[in-house]
Amino acid sequence: MSGEQEPGPFICFLGGSLDVLVDGQPCDREAAACRVGDPVRLEVRLTNRSPRSVGPFALGVVPFQDHQNGVHTYDLRHAVSFVGSGTFYLDKVRPSGQSACLGALLFLCTGDFFLRIRFHEDSSSKGLPPSWFRLPSVHVRALGAPA
Repeated sequence: MSGEQEPGPFICFLGGSLDVLVDGQPCDREAAACRVGDPVRLEVRLTNRSPRSVGPFALGVVPFQDHQNGVHTYDLRHAVSFVGSGTFYLDKVRPSGQSACLGALLFLCTGDFFLRIRFHEDSSSKGLPPSWFRLPSVHVRALGAPA
């Protein structure tokens, strides 16, 4: 036994959990590191522990920069690019089941970035608890190429 504790889910809520992985590594309190110009795989997993099926869902991923003074920059089209779409789709999840969706991003410059993941507005009509719609942001640090 290594003594290392397995990271918990990105967010837990009554009836399930949502895990976010960046390049296969769970996002917890630490910033996920990546290299500028290398595709970064983003995976979102929903585990359903409720007695009924949930979904399907559409999730929007919005990158932004936080300038630590309350100002957020969302116009990052010259800094971050999606490989494919910024919308991720989770299939219907049966009780005790899991669904995952994959996507990729490309960071075009160095810096600290955040990914805001939100359920699309139409998902609220599926009778879900409000806690499912308040997801924390994922912190990604884009580093320069090694010398």
